[in-house]
Amino acid sequence: MIQLHNVSLSFAGRPVLDGVTWTVRPNQRIGLIGPNGAGKSTLLRVIAGLHTPDAGTVSMSGETTLGYLAQDVQETPTDQTVRDAAMEAFAEVLALQEEEQQIADALAAEADHTSAAYEKLLHRLERVHAELTAREAHRIRPKTEAVLTGLGFDPDALDRPLRTFSGGWRMRVALARILLREPDFLLLDEPTNHLDIDSIDWLEGYLKAYQGTVVIVSHDRYFLDRMVTTIAEMAHGRVTEYAGNYTFYLEERTARRALQQAAYENQQKEIAETERFIERFRYKATKARQVQSRIKMLEKLERIPPPPSEDAAITLRFPEPERSGRVVLELSAFSKHYDTAEGRIEVFDQAGPLTIERGDKIALIGPNGAGKSTLARILHGTEPFEGTRTLGYRVSMGFFAQHQADTLNPEHTLVEALYEVGPGKTETELRTLLGAFLFTGDDVFKKVGVLSGGEKSRVALARTLLNPANFLIFDEPTNHLDIQSINVLIEALRQYTGTFVVVSHDRHFLDQVVNTVWRVEHGQVMTYPGTYSEYQWRLRQQPGPAEAGSAGPPPEPTRTEATRPAPA
Repeated sequence: MIQLHNVSLSFAGRPVLDGVTWTVRPNQRIGLIGPNGAGKSTLLRVIAGLHTPDAGTVSMSGETTLGYLAQDVQETPTDQTVRDAAMEAFAEVLALQEEEQQIADALAAEADHTSAAYEKLLHRLERVHAELTAREAHRIRPKTEAVLTGLGFDPDALDRPLRTFSGGWRMRVALARILLREPDFLLLDEPTNHLDIDSIDWLEGYLKAYQGTVVIVSHDRYFLDRMVTTIAEMAHGRVTEYAGNYTFYLEERTARRALQQAAYENQQKEIAETERFIERFRYKATKARQVQSRIKMLEKLERIPPPPSEDAAITLRFPEPERSGRVVLELSAFSKHYDTAEGRIEVFDQAGPLTIERGDKIALIGPNGAGKSTLARILHGTEPFEGTRTLGYRVSMGFFAQHQADTLNPEHTLVEALYEVGPGKTETELRTLLGAFLFTGDDVFKKVGVLSGGEKSRVALARTLLNPANFLIFDEPTNHLDIQSINVLIEALRQYTGTFVVVSHDRHFLDQVVNTVWRVEHGQVMTYPGTYSEYQWRLRQQPGPAEAGSAGPPPEPTRTEATRPAPA
C-alpha cells in the first residue's frame, strides 16, 4: 500500500500539488486523469521518489517494489539487441545463469572429483539450480518474446540492435522491461502514446490480468473504460477517487456535483436567513440572547464549498470551406520504398486503387511502421512515390503532421507562429484565435520553446484553422491533448462539412468521427465502410491475421462500478 499524506509541491512558485492525501491499495487498476498541467506526471514522479515534496509524506510497505515508465522515457540507442535489452528485467536470473556456467566450467576443469573443492562446487551448483528452478528461469526467454511480440515487434526484429529503431519503438522496449519485472506497483505515464491500436489492445488485456496495482495516466477513453477499476481525478492540486471506470466517473462526478451544489445553495440560504435575523434584531435587547446564539452558530458552522468550477475548454470550429467536386482524390497503383543501411524497405507495392469522395471521413489505422504517416503525406502530395495521384475539382487541402508541434520555431511568439501560415490576418484576429485555444493576455507573446507538449499541440491545431480547406489530413492529432480537448476536436469534426483522413490510435475518437476505416498492412490498404466499432465487428465475424481474436471496443462504453477493497 502507498500512502500520501498532505503532499504539496510547487515549481517556480506555482503550486502543482496542494495537500494531496491519497491511498493506493493493492490490486487496484487506477486511471489517473485530469487536464494537461494538472500535475498527473508530477504526482507519479513523487510516488516514484524522483521528486521530493515541499511538504507532506509518501510512505509504503517495506518490501514494496515500483516500476515507473515516464512519458518521455529515453531508451539509449545501443548495439544491444531488443531481446537482450528487455531481458535486463531478469538481471538476477541472468547473473545466476552466468554463475551456473562458470561453475560448470570449473567442474569440467577440476581433475580430482573427490577433492573438497569439487564437492564445494557441486553443492554450490545444486543451490544455483534450485534457485533457477524456483525463479522459473526456463520461462524468461519465451516470456520476454511474448511481451515484445504483444507490443508489436516482429520475431525477426528481436535480434536487431536498439540503435536501428526509432524513439517510439525503443520506448516499447522500456515498457516491456518494466512489465517483465512484475513490480507490486506499476506507474505508467501515457504508455499508449507510441503504441498502435493492436498493441494497445494487447496491453489492455495484459494489464487487466496483472497481479499487482496499476496506476496509469491515459487520455484513451476506451482504454480507461475497459481496463481500470478506479478513476483518480487530478484537479486544483488534489486527487478525488471514483470507484469505477471512466463512464462511471462521468456519471458519478455529475451526480456528486449536483448534490454538492444543492447542499451549498441550501446552506447559503440558511446563512442568509440567519444573517438577516442578526441584522434585524442586533440592537433589540429582548432578542440579544438569540442574536448571540446565532452569531456563535455561524462562527462554528462548517461551510460547504461550492462545486469546483469546470476547467476552461478550447473552442474549435473549422472554417466553412468551399464545396469540392464529388471525387476528392484518387490514388492508383502506387508504390513506395526506402533504402536504408539494413536494405530496401517496401512500404507500398502496387497498392490501390483508392478513391476519396466528398463527405468521406476516413480512419487510417494499422501497425506502427506499416506506412500510415507515409500514406498521409502521399495523399497530401508532400511524399514522392511511384504511381498516379489525381486531385479532384476545387479541392483545397490542410495538413496536420504527426510531429507538427515539434517543428514550430521555438523562438517565435505564439502570434508569430500563427502569422507564419496566416500572413493576411491582423494581430487582433490571431489573438482572438489563440484565445479560443486558451492563450490569453500576455500568453500570446510567450515563446513557443517554453510551451508544454499539450500547449504546442493546441498552437499547431490553431494553425490549421487559419485557412479554410475542404479536405483535411490529420496525423495523430490527439497526441498530447487531454480528454476535454479531444472531446472538443470530436465535436468540431462532427460539424465539419468537408472531407478528412485521420491517423489515430485513439479508438473512442475514431468511433465518434469516422465513417470509413482504411487498414494499412503488408504494403496494401484494405477498406472497411462504417464506424470503427463496425470495423471491429467485421473482424470478429471473419477473423484474419491482423486482429484475429481481438475483442475490440464495444459500440458504446459500459458503465462499470468497482467494489472498493477493504483497507489493508
